[in-house]
Amino acid sequence: MSSNQKTVIITGASSGIGFALAEAYLQRGYNVVGNARTIERLLAAAEKLGNPPNFLAVAGDIARPATAKALFERAIAAFGKVDILVNNAGVFIAKPVGDYTEDDLDALVSTNLKGFFYPSQQAAVHMAANKSGHIVTISANIAMQPTVKVPALLPVLIKGGLINATRALAIELAASNVQVNTVAPGIIQTPLHGDYENSRAFFNTLSPSGRTGSTKDVVDAVLYLTDAGFISGVALPVDGGATAGTW
Repeated sequence: MSSNQKTVIITGASSGIGFALAEAYLQRGYNVVGNARTIERLLAAAEKLGNPPNFLAVAGDIARPATAKALFERAIAAFGKVDILVNNAGVFIAKPVGDYTEDDLDALVSTNLKGFFYPSQQAAVHMAANKSGHIVTISANIAMQPTVKVPALLPVLIKGGLINATRALAIELAASNVQVNTVAPGIIQTPLHGDYENSRAFFNTLSPSGRTGSTKDVVDAVLYLTDAGFISGVALPVDGGATAGTW
């Protein structure tokens, strides 16, 4: 384990975009602290990554403040400090407004809202003290431009709130040299969308480019933002132009 390299914390690191991010940062030589709900999923991900010594698995429900605190405490103990936080963990439930249940709301608030706030709170305090750092949150392009094709009031409500929270936190932390940004993906080929192959034709209609994105497209955007030195408070769509207008 190296304390000389930069360190990134990634929530939801065991699959999909989070796993791809972990792989990309490891390839850059970063220390990666991965979070998922269960240690079994993290250990399986670590094995797929080749069990690198600079990958630290910290399991726990990211909706709990104790999990966020443990993530930072263990990252700092192992690697000295945290340079980047990627709030990637998320769930997406799309249905007509009348069909949403209390359980749906609780799930979205827990993972998407609390799972953003508690790690970001820890990151803000730690990074402001260090006078450097990046916080990147994975939102959703549908929060920037809702579509009748996918009724999704609750994700729009919460993911849209994350975009505004990004702007507010960017301003609050600017004097501390901490950058705060959001990536807003469209349809990306991940387990989040369930049986992707059977829905491919419909998913392709959700972008004017007529295709869906890959995890690499999102990874490229996150890497760009965490490399950038003068970008803060932005929401970067990764959606083939879907938020540019109607078509």
